[in-house]
Amino acid sequence: MKYDIIVIGSGPGGYIAGIRASQLGKKVAIIEKYSTLGGTCTNVGCIPSKALLDSSHHFYDATHHFEEHGISVEKPSFDFGKMIGRKDKVVETTTGGIKYLMDKNNIDVYEGLGSFEDATHIKISKNDGSSEIIEGTNIIIATGSKPSTLPFISVDKERIITSTEALKLTEVPKHLIVIGGGVIGLELGSVYKRLGAEVTVVEYAPKITPTMDADVSKELQKVLKKQGMKFNVGHGVTSVERNGNEVIVKANNKKGVEVEFKGDYCLVAVGRKAYTEGLGLEKVGVEVNERGQVSVNEHLQTNISNIYAIGDVVAGAMLAHKAEEEGVNVAEYLAGEKPHIDYNLIPGIVYTWPEVAAVGKTEQELKDTGIDYKSGKFSMRALGRSRASGDIDGFVKVLADKNTDEILGVHMVGARVADLIMEAAVAMEFRASAEDLARICHGHPTYAEAVKEAAKAAWDGKALNA
Repeated sequence: MKYDIIVIGSGPGGYIAGIRASQLGKKVAIIEKYSTLGGTCTNVGCIPSKALLDSSHHFYDATHHFEEHGISVEKPSFDFGKMIGRKDKVVETTTGGIKYLMDKNNIDVYEGLGSFEDATHIKISKNDGSSEIIEGTNIIIATGSKPSTLPFISVDKERIITSTEALKLTEVPKHLIVIGGGVIGLELGSVYKRLGAEVTVVEYAPKITPTMDADVSKELQKVLKKQGMKFNVGHGVTSVERNGNEVIVKANNKKGVEVEFKGDYCLVAVGRKAYTEGLGLEKVGVEVNERGQVSVNEHLQTNISNIYAIGDVVAGAMLAHKAEEEGVNVAEYLAGEKPHIDYNLIPGIVYTWPEVAAVGKTEQELKDTGIDYKSGKFSMRALGRSRASGDIDGFVKVLADKNTDEILGVHMVGARVADLIMEAAVAMEFRASAEDLARICHGHPTYAEAVKEAAKAAWDGKALNA
């Protein structure tokens, strides 16, 4: 079979690239080594983790907040097996939806491991031992990433686990030790903390969510600590050992003193790395960088002109929505269009509660680049909507150019900020000023009013409700 475009990998980047290419008149094939489509995000990442976050959030509310709303219930309990079953059903429905989209868009799907025979021929090695070769004028590598670990940690997938195993445990841990205070560690730590586990986070950097704005990290740690999560920042893990059903983690603290943590499970959440195993990149000479990521130019084109790469397998933030944008970008570029991606405007989100979201530059980045800026901040506690729902933690911070008033970065902690952040992204896409955002009439009472108020504070220093 010969195709205009062959996509290797069916995650958010790969399947979206295939759909867009088909919409633009290309004959497309997608190769996926697993039996279900959707990649890490749909099967063992974004979708299942949000399902468990929602289920555990409902339980936490019933346990801690129903009474203050005048709702009396017997002591709430949960069926963990049913929670996992619901999560699996959400995943099944979502992967089925992707399969439907493949059929709808006349995309041929091949199950098996795709590897390069040469620059235009891909061998598909199937689970039954057979194989076939298909030909493509252009190839898009969308093989994603897999969890990273530390060289001295042996992940046994039973007690010393990655995010994949954390999403399908058969019991709630008594004490979950989380190595890594980033998005994955905090989200999964939140799930099990809400369900009764003791959760201890061990982070090498001096703050959690190390790449986010310092104010955001400080506020999130304060709120999660209030919920019962324990934090040990500035701690470098030196060993992780299992003794039966106990896991012992040793680390050096800020003073260089060795400390020890004991739990029944240890989640290793130190990031992810590009997945290129079995692709046969060396056969065609596709270049990778020192981190094992496929090297690409501004068009996401590799050093082999007809081969492209997108998503977690290339440099940049490992986010499903970033992969989607890159998939669309390559499909449109190959169709002769002139797409663009503003990587500065790709939002980052943490789905704890309260949620965290950010777009654009952090305050530290503006300081490091010598840009004169001004800052406006508004507390969620000052909003009528927040007081009505009881979600009073957090804030919105708007950073704007001191001379032009153009919005340079927006950082949020609070209820539903995962959705609110897109107001900031749209404003920044059109290069809005803080005054522009402050002068837009926002519905009342809404969480979104915090964005307007923070923008006004950045513009003229005078929020209305603060």
